[in-house]
Amino acid sequence: MQIPTISTPRLTLRAPEARDFPAFAAFYASERAKFVGGPATEEQSWRMLATELGHWPLRGYGRWAVEETATEKLAGIIGLWNPNGWPEPELGWDLMNGFEGKGYATEAALAAREYAYGTLGWTTTISLVAPANDGSRAVAKRMGATFEGMFEHERHGTLEIWRHPSSEDLTDGGMEAYA
Repeated sequence: MQIPTISTPRLTLRAPEARDFPAFAAFYASERAKFVGGPATEEQSWRMLATELGHWPLRGYGRWAVEETATEKLAGIIGLWNPNGWPEPELGWDLMNGFEGKGYATEAALAAREYAYGTLGWTTTISLVAPANDGSRAVAKRMGATFEGMFEHERHGTLEIWRHPSSEDLTDGGMEAYA
């Protein structure tokens, strides 16, 4: 499957590659990964990277490796996600160590949501946020998502469901009209 490449003013969203593994493993070994299945060993991190890549041919969409265009450094893994056991397709974001606080999650997630709505024909999506993950909740709010309820996941525990504006709401002059 050919994974599309998307460019934003500061970022390149591209297929995950083996060269991303050192940054990916460092993120998953850190406490910052506690909301997304970490901390994890290198072996577990390799499997998670392979899962990200394998999601694309299984579902026809997935999460992109997000590269800071100017430096070509891996800044995050962001995009569309719907593993077995999820309540519905999600727009998710994980920023690698050192890339938080720059607006990269919002910038890349807006591009991913535009792809979901414009290319895949989705009309809505959610983001799942761990209750203690204030940074992720702030990204969801910046994107216009609203709290919808709670979801109990067998491995990640209780998660908040944040509903993004529909594609129709955005077409009618929503947030992306001003982005």
